[in-house]
Amino acid sequence: MSQVGDVKGLSNYLCKALIDRAQNPYPHVPNPEGCKKRASVALVLRIRPNYNDWSSSSDSVSLDANQPVADQLAAFFAHEWVQNGDPEVGFIKRAARVGDRWTSHVALPGGRRDPEDEDDKAAAVRETSEEIGLDISSSDVLYVGNLPERVVTTSFGRVPIMVLCPFIFLLTKSDVPPLKLQPTEVASMHWVPLRVLLSPSVRTYEYVDTTERFARQGGFMLRYLVLFILGKMRFSAVRLIPSESVYCASTEEFFPTEDVDKTVKPSFIRRLYKWSLGDGPNLSHTKPLLLWGLTLGILADLLDRLPPHNAVQLWSYPTFTTWDAQLIINILTADLKKRNRSRLLAGNQTAVDNQTEAAVQYDNDAQSVRSVRDNVESNTENIFRSYAVGIMLDGYYDKLRTAARITVVTRVVASLTVLAYIVRRFKR
Repeated sequence: MSQVGDVKGLSNYLCKALIDRAQNPYPHVPNPEGCKKRASVALVLRIRPNYNDWSSSSDSVSLDANQPVADQLAAFFAHEWVQNGDPEVGFIKRAARVGDRWTSHVALPGGRRDPEDEDDKAAAVRETSEEIGLDISSSDVLYVGNLPERVVTTSFGRVPIMVLCPFIFLLTKSDVPPLKLQPTEVASMHWVPLRVLLSPSVRTYEYVDTTERFARQGGFMLRYLVLFILGKMRFSAVRLIPSESVYCASTEEFFPTEDVDKTVKPSFIRRLYKWSLGDGPNLSHTKPLLLWGLTLGILADLLDRLPPHNAVQLWSYPTFTTWDAQLIINILTADLKKRNRSRLLAGNQTAVDNQTEAAVQYDNDAQSVRSVRDNVESNTENIFRSYAVGIMLDGYYDKLRTAARITVVTRVVASLTVLAYIVRRFKR
């Protein structure tokens, strides 16, 4: 099948998925007790025309704003240049900022909701305009609907820090207005084809040092000891291959003014430490674009509705990199994984990184479930998906903490045993 044929089929599936999102909104998630912050992100889609359709795609697509969104979507995707075009998602790479939880991460444009914002969607519109200069409230942008709202918590502490609200927007023109990236917020903007995100060939891992908390608790020696025993933490990721990128040229990371070879070299101990972790030079502009963590979880909610419908299956549980830690984790979590997968008929829970976890909230209280069912009675599948989405990691991090403790104790006991044996041998 030709590339155009593949893309045309994907556009048809995307149309169906977006119509479903427009007709069946996910329920609102209130803030948990003690958590007041809310944040919104915009999943912005566009259609890149095929080479042979550039002339026809320059014509503005006229949609009747008085019609239901589902009808407007059907009318838009009926255009030949749209059917033959390449659907793409817009990502940003956040600027490098010291102390920022998500510094240099690949993300969707968005941010915290301000008191003056009318609602969560208004926050997404405002933040997108401020961060990349794209007005998604204009007549050339169609608001489609929302994706499951998630309560973002610390991965290990389970302390809620905010509610994350994703919204889908579709550009109805082939030419995107010039973008204006906010230097303190955004380093670059990238348009990535959906067919790239769906390809198994770009599935990879992100390895993250999660031992900073030990440095605060017991100093750098404890941190390095734990890092030596557990290794880095491994998360599922997708390597992004953009069709078009825009960079904020006013940031230092765009073009370093100092020659890398002439910069002050780190100490021998620091270089040895980085070598032991497999780290190369710390040059953020040379590292591949990796989609992982919270943003990957949001994208998986959409990707799972597109062929081959296996976004969840291509995801793997977070784990540590040392072999004994992995072995203990696998032993302790085997039954849990099997039980959770058997409960999971749909949905995903890939929204997790080294510091936070974004889980769709589900309440065991029968009255709460009845209330949601009454509000969205026409879409039973979405009800289940939005509540089943937290099942994959249900109880996993409790087991992971236990496995980490067992690994540390086992390593220490084994090391002391070997040391005692050597000492006894030398005393004879």
